[in-house]
Amino acid sequence: MNFLRAITLSLSLFLVGMVGTIQAQLQMNFYANTCPNAEKIVQDFVSNHISNAPSLAAALIRMHFHDCFVRGCDGSVLINSTSGNAERDATPNLTVRGFGFIEAIKAVLEAQCPGIVSCADIIALASRDAIVFTGGPNWSVPTGRRDGRISNSSEALANIPPPTSNFTNLQTLFANQGLDLKDLVLLSGAHTIGVSHCSSFSNRLYNFTGRGDQDPALDSEYAANLKSRKCLSLNDNKTIVEMDPGSRKTFDLSYYQLVLKRRGLFQSDSALTTNPTTLSNINRILTGSVESFFSEFAKSMEKMGRINVKTGSAGVIRRQCSVANS
Repeated sequence: MNFLRAITLSLSLFLVGMVGTIQAQLQMNFYANTCPNAEKIVQDFVSNHISNAPSLAAALIRMHFHDCFVRGCDGSVLINSTSGNAERDATPNLTVRGFGFIEAIKAVLEAQCPGIVSCADIIALASRDAIVFTGGPNWSVPTGRRDGRISNSSEALANIPPPTSNFTNLQTLFANQGLDLKDLVLLSGAHTIGVSHCSSFSNRLYNFTGRGDQDPALDSEYAANLKSRKCLSLNDNKTIVEMDPGSRKTFDLSYYQLVLKRRGLFQSDSALTTNPTTLSNINRILTGSVESFFSEFAKSMEKMGRINVKTGSAGVIRRQCSVANS
């Protein structure tokens, strides 16, 4: 009996230890001993180059989002497949930008600390640093992610919320990643900066139900302006449009104001007003300060950055971010 108790106690302590290890997978300053200047190298590279291409801030945070929603935050979105079936080949990622930017940061880090810093951590750090540099919120980025080697376009298509999502689809896809409705509203706030191609929302203007009609949930005056000045046809896949007109370079609350005015660009933006919980969250954010929004956004970003991370002996450190087996 004492033997059984001893075994049970040992097993319990082992499991507690395992849970503790799992919860502590990522940590601040993970590279303090192995590559002490890693985070400064990323930050310096971003600050030295983002002023020449400030739109990259929105592109990088989108890349981070798309990476984490497929197989977790493991850098798999960066892998380039010669057969055209990697994540970056999927429709949601065809307009993702910044691959060369991340690869350039990786090259600098490889020169300083070969085989130490993961591509997944570079995405997480660079997206945060770019947003901060352009005046947006700051958030903690614990590091220690390792890279994946699998990248499938079908998984990207199945897991990344498309701009045509209704509320049910958004709720399901976010819940699949451990994110709740508050996270959905806060992370959607990233649409306060950046641009989109007409192809991501032109169905709302020209063929919403397949009958050549317009989405009634979209403000008619705004729709008319888009049709006459921006997206001149359903097939326009080159023209870009501000997601937060007049404020696309400023990380602020205007995106939420536009959503309530039925001027959110995407169907997924409009969907946030169709549920009482998400609508209440929008109204709550708008009654608060920008600083409060920044603080809440930061928490959701850190939460997203922990999705299904590979740490310890899981995953690898890819030497070239675009090559699975590098």
